[in-house]
Amino acid sequence: MKGSPVPRVLFGAAYYPEYHPSELLKTDLDLMAEARFSVIRVGESVWSTWEPENGRFDLDWLQPTLDGAHERGIGVILGTPTYAAPPWLARLYPEIAGELRTGERIGWGARQEMDFTHPAFLFHAERVTRKVVERYAGHPSVIGFQVDNEPGLHLLRNHGIFQRFVDWLRHTYGDVETLNEEWGLVYWSHRLSTWADLWQPDGNAQPQYEQAWRRFQADQVTEFIGWQAGIVREYARPGQFVTTCLAYDRPAVADDELTAGLDVAAGNPYYAMQDGLALPARPHATQDWRTRDIWAFYRAADRMYSSRQEPFLVTETNAQAIGAPWVNQPAYDGQWRQAAWALVSRGASMIEYWQWRTLVFGTETYWGGVLPHSGRPGRTYREIARIGAELERAGDLVEGLTPDADVALLYSHPSKWALAAQPPLQAADGGPDRRSYEAIFDAFYRGAFDAGLQARVLHAGQAVAEDPAALARRHPVLVAAGLYVTDDATLDRLRAYAAAGGHLVLGPRTAYADHEARARRDVQPARLAEAAGAWYDEFSNLDADLPVRAADGSPLDLPGEAAGTRWADGLQADGAEVLAGYRHPHFGRFAAATTRAHGAGRVTYVGTLPNPAFGAALFRWLAPDPGPWHPAPSPSVTSTGATARDGRRLRFLHNWSWEETAVPVPVAVRDALDGTERAAGTELRLGPWDVRVLVEA
Repeated sequence: MKGSPVPRVLFGAAYYPEYHPSELLKTDLDLMAEARFSVIRVGESVWSTWEPENGRFDLDWLQPTLDGAHERGIGVILGTPTYAAPPWLARLYPEIAGELRTGERIGWGARQEMDFTHPAFLFHAERVTRKVVERYAGHPSVIGFQVDNEPGLHLLRNHGIFQRFVDWLRHTYGDVETLNEEWGLVYWSHRLSTWADLWQPDGNAQPQYEQAWRRFQADQVTEFIGWQAGIVREYARPGQFVTTCLAYDRPAVADDELTAGLDVAAGNPYYAMQDGLALPARPHATQDWRTRDIWAFYRAADRMYSSRQEPFLVTETNAQAIGAPWVNQPAYDGQWRQAAWALVSRGASMIEYWQWRTLVFGTETYWGGVLPHSGRPGRTYREIARIGAELERAGDLVEGLTPDADVALLYSHPSKWALAAQPPLQAADGGPDRRSYEAIFDAFYRGAFDAGLQARVLHAGQAVAEDPAALARRHPVLVAAGLYVTDDATLDRLRAYAAAGGHLVLGPRTAYADHEARARRDVQPARLAEAAGAWYDEFSNLDADLPVRAADGSPLDLPGEAAGTRWADGLQADGAEVLAGYRHPHFGRFAAATTRAHGAGRVTYVGTLPNPAFGAALFRWLAPDPGPWHPAPSPSVTSTGATARDGRRLRFLHNWSWEETAVPVPVAVRDALDGTERAAGTELRLGPWDVRVLVEA
């Protein structure tokens, strides 16, 4: 990690001494040191403490915390407080309140209620940021800065933001006639005669408008975070990094673009504990900001790595229960350790818990910290202290890992926005599933995970920026499922990837729309149908799972429970080999999956969302030789690999269950945590909720 002050994974928690009696500071820091903490994050949530009144600053209150941290060898990430504006600012400038509908201000009393583009807000945000950073940038404990916090919470509709949107459109399209043509505004008499005709977004149902609106909103957040980062860099010392922490499900965030202007990506992977970390996983767990099931937890880590295609920071993750007072599921013994090492195995260079002490007041009273309400170190503290000792023991071996990747999956923010505006999938109540993109992407990611494979998530722009032949060598299997919004150049690069020797896997909705989210007039999948040797011109939602069978002579080994879910393209083979079809009197006429050689590579089309059984079988065929550590000997075991900075190979073995299990060791290894050496062919035993970190000889 850029600017890392110690040659190990940073380990610690968010710490808010201002929320607790001052006499607890020494006790807190001593307990942190005993738990082998190397970092704390401070200061980002209390603008009203930094600046109690307009222009009156209190900057000295944090000094004892930084001094005490430095005395104990604990680094500090200093936050700017701009996501939680003080009441006096709202009183003096009521117009800075954000609007979720035009003219309807968000009520005060939560956080991120403001229009962060408003000049009055920006003036005061810059002033407090400069005061805080100037005061403490030179402190020897400060190793980096976090600007703002979990940005992009709202899609704001303030007058000023709308006018900025109109200006953005004028610079993007030039004139209203071009906009009329590109958006198809002849429909429903939406043609503009002047820019003043553009309607507010509140009642909009026009998908091209929505696509541009979402793109613009993400650009505003990227610009705001980049603006703050620029201010901080005026004061930062060499070696101090600048980041922000992302909640990756925020509606106004394009993480790849936002983090390009920072020094390191950072995110907040929260997850369901207890049986939410059990394998085998549940068949249909619903995903949201809190991942449920192991595969989704790994997907969250891989998404963080994808932002910059390099190691990342975990700025917040579970200490105890998370969320509302009725969501209380602290981990089983061993699960904190499993989660931490899983994140490290996928490239985390910092593990930081939210938060150190559980609050006794406020909205997050029952969002548990490392210490409970009593402040007495308990089971959570002991479990987390064990992780700190292990990370210290492992040292530089596990910092900045490059995780293995057996397959790569393309990720697309424009497609996510478009499929939220016009969802192809139904929710359980028959209404639109606004998370249709995530559902499609997740079906394929889970298939790879259940097959025992490791995935690299690539943003579509990152993939097409690489030479197709180089991409094919680095990622022999590339999955493009749900890639709905694409320009011609991207589709041509994907075709070139296959021709150069890659195995391109296409899924539902891929290539269906152009860069404006307009349905293409091509035979589907557009610009790829000939290479795929398959096409379709109809599709259907599914009210129930469709059983899938392997075609005669198919290389797929499908179990009896394999099925397609939620969606079926009317896929017709036209030169391709049929891999699988449906067992159904109507849908049986269509292929569920096809494959065809193309150039030096291959294009496979999957016309449905595979259920776990179908997905795992598909990926076992796509990547039949993932290495000597596969397959795992038990359905409760995961085996992941990574490469250290010095080239050493690491293997992480997890047992996500109550049952002890044994894992055969195919190569000679050394346990990175206790030094035990094991010869190839021996057996290693994993206890309940256990994890081993091994160095290959």
